[in-house]
Amino acid sequence: MHDLLRTIIAYVLILGILVFIHELGHYLAARWRGVKVETFSIGFGPALRRWYDKSGTEWRLSAIPLGGYVKPHGFEGPDDATDEQKAAWIPGRTFHDKPVGSRALVIVMGPVFNFLFAIVAFTLLFATVGKPELRNDISQVVAGSAAEKAGVKTGDVITRIGSLSIAGPEDVMGTVASHPNDTTTLGIRRNGTDLTLPVTIGAVKGGSHATGVLGVGFAASPGHPVSPVKAAVMGVQETWTMSVRTLQGVWQILSGQRSPKELGGTIRIAQMSGQVASYGMASIVSFMALLSINLGLINLFPIPVLDGGRLIFYAVEAIKGRPVSRRVQEVSMQVGMALIGALFLFSTVNDLTNIGLFHWMFHTGS
Repeated sequence: MHDLLRTIIAYVLILGILVFIHELGHYLAARWRGVKVETFSIGFGPALRRWYDKSGTEWRLSAIPLGGYVKPHGFEGPDDATDEQKAAWIPGRTFHDKPVGSRALVIVMGPVFNFLFAIVAFTLLFATVGKPELRNDISQVVAGSAAEKAGVKTGDVITRIGSLSIAGPEDVMGTVASHPNDTTTLGIRRNGTDLTLPVTIGAVKGGSHATGVLGVGFAASPGHPVSPVKAAVMGVQETWTMSVRTLQGVWQILSGQRSPKELGGTIRIAQMSGQVASYGMASIVSFMALLSINLGLINLFPIPVLDGGRLIFYAVEAIKGRPVSRRVQEVSMQVGMALIGALFLFSTVNDLTNIGLFHWMFHTGS
């Protein structure tokens, strides 16, 4: 019960902070461009608590902690607004009346603030505790493991698993975990020579779900605090590196190089939140930085419901000199909602499978 409570509290706090950062980007950009903000909500559904600031913005803490939103004044255009909404518009303060560049700025600043948060978080970590590094060379080969049977030795560097290039130890662990019992090859660099070793990845059962294991270990070099300036540079570099790796992982799933079972959703984020909460503040901050990067990137995907989809509409408007037709926007939004719904459902099924729920249901029902 203690672990469950810690998981729930950590998840709500971590996600709440990251959603606040994202929506704060929208809010500040809207205020900067002269748009009145009607609502700033953390969470969805009925408001648990609400208050108003001097500018008339309603701030909410809502019941369902799965996101949040900022509602600019006049966000709905003249074609979508009711007569009552139009009568309440304040001239010069509506979102739809602003130039396309201002509207795009309001939308893009949400993801931008997620990346800025990641940079600040990494900077603080590197300036206070340094940056621990997993070394690329293998420090341990477990006796009887898949790696030992394949002929892997300490000091080897894994450069490829099957056709998939490997960037480091994290890639090794992530790729192996999603391919239990697969027969493939390892690209190995040993003393400056490249080798190819056939291997059958091992598996560890957890309920109905198997996780791939190779049986190798990597040593970590302890980090050392650096100057604030160097930490800031490293923070930018780390944010860029993590962003590129995340996009590479998405592409590898879409292209079939990685299993779609690696996609996690709300339940997995909650599980990981609870785990990192037990490791200390440095782990929490690092996890929040990585999650913030993912949140920023996901929102930039060109799906109409997301920020990236709206930016596509504004780019077309800027080029053509007129907004995308209402019909196209409506159909695109419906398709976008269907895609997001399907992705949420798929990732939730993955999460429930990983925790063995379906195995438990079918086992107890038989």
